Amino acid sequence: MIKKGLKVKILAGKDKTKEGEVIEIDRRSNRAKVKELNMIKKHVKTTKEKKGGIFSKENFIHLSNLKLIDAQKKDKKITAKK
Repeated sequence: MIKKGLKVKILAGKDKTKEGEVIEIDRRSNRAKVKELNMIKKHVKTTKEKKGGIFSKENFIHLSNLKLIDAQKKDKKITAKK
């Protein structure tokens, strides 16, 4: 199960084969945000409180396009028993 804070690998899309950490999950639509991956440009209008401009931010990726990377499996060395 993919949870916030776990490392994942992207299986499809423009960031295919890249790895990152899950920062947010939307369970209703089965989507997750991965830190600094699947970036989009957001155009923000200037208001009295905020300055506008073009900002980059992460966009959601469907959970079916993510693969959980288990760090524990990589550390263990598999040896045959005699």
